[in-house]
Amino acid sequence: MEHGRLEDAKARREWDTPMYRLAVAQLDRTAQQMDLDPNIWERLRMPQRAHVVSFPFRRDDYDTVETVFGYRVQHLLTMGPTKGGIRFDVDVDLGEVTALAMWMSWKCALMGLPFGGAKGGVRVDSDALSRTERQRLTRRFTMEIIDVIGPDRDIPAPDLGTDQQVMAWIMDTYSQQRGHAVPGVVTGKPIELGGSEGRREATGRGVVVCVEAACRHLGIDLEGARVAIQGYGNVGATAARLVDRLGARVVAVSDVRGGTTHPGGLELDNVDRWIADNRYLTGYPGGDDVTNGELLELDCDILIPAAVQNQITSHNAERVKPRLIVEGANGPTTLEADAILADRGVFVVPDVLANAGGVTVSYFEWVQGLQQFFWSEDEVNRRLRDLMQRAFGDTLALSTAEGVDLRTAALMRGIRRVTEAKRRRGVFP
Repeated sequence: MEHGRLEDAKARREWDTPMYRLAVAQLDRTAQQMDLDPNIWERLRMPQRAHVVSFPFRRDDYDTVETVFGYRVQHLLTMGPTKGGIRFDVDVDLGEVTALAMWMSWKCALMGLPFGGAKGGVRVDSDALSRTERQRLTRRFTMEIIDVIGPDRDIPAPDLGTDQQVMAWIMDTYSQQRGHAVPGVVTGKPIELGGSEGRREATGRGVVVCVEAACRHLGIDLEGARVAIQGYGNVGATAARLVDRLGARVVAVSDVRGGTTHPGGLELDNVDRWIADNRYLTGYPGGDDVTNGELLELDCDILIPAAVQNQITSHNAERVKPRLIVEGANGPTTLEADAILADRGVFVVPDVLANAGGVTVSYFEWVQGLQQFFWSEDEVNRRLRDLMQRAFGDTLALSTAEGVDLRTAALMRGIRRVTEAKRRRGVFP
């Protein structure tokens, strides 16, 4: 028994990072409030499978060969195939992808999707890769994890530092080894290879559906509402354009190097042209410079953190001013900050609900691929809106009934569905 405890402690240290600790702390707090079966509780704290690889990666000069680390974590195999993105980023580690896989499990269960959570990535500076280097890295990483992915096993998708072209390379590499085209091995593919209309904008669109629903609940008039968005990537930029069309004023946006703000609202077409010409927001002439930290503390009605994790913490939560926060990123708010925001009456739509649009339309893509019958973009968007609105309404009702915040309610819904599935399947042997 003592040996088992030592081995368990050793295993935990390998993914014991701040992001993993946040994911587990959220689970622990929710499980305690639910009076969750201790056996299931303990099982859900750890991933069912964690695949760690190291492999050589050749630079374009062909003389430089680096060894890089890659990961694919499958948190939950109970519900069906696992599902989750692949990211290329310098901060990728086992703890990060384990936390993200865990959140993906709750997200899929919350939305009623037949998937367990997974996540993967390669620890590399994505911005420093040429196109040919990115392709070699992608194809080699695919070969390293080829035995653990597949359309009925584990289905990757784009994430930080990856895109539909990376998914096309993964699909092609996998298909070459199988001897025939297997488009269902990934989602977020180009349309020409069986991708879905609306997939690229899906996460940002889902965020905005939650913005609209929360504004109705709180009595916030979206027309003229001031919106600040940290992270002007795919999710943040899509959300910005959509809330702008709804009449809101996007008063600040930022990227990895900083941002820009204008109290009267930014001209997003000009912002997009500036980024197209200069890559980053730094120096944009149509607003005042602002840091990522300063953006979080601006006067606004709605804040959308859509960048990276651990942005709203105990150090700045008292100075965050909006009535509504809708989390586009994964894990942008720490547990300590959650408590401070709740005390101040700030309404938070959590990541497991707010950014579930991406995996939901990935599910649509998977279904369309199985049927070989593809939907129009309007149909995809309508189905996404229906599912997001239903999930928001059900989570809000549970939050009211249980007297808990929306994050706890969302986790309760997801964990309850996973728990019931595990009980139904039982323990083998």
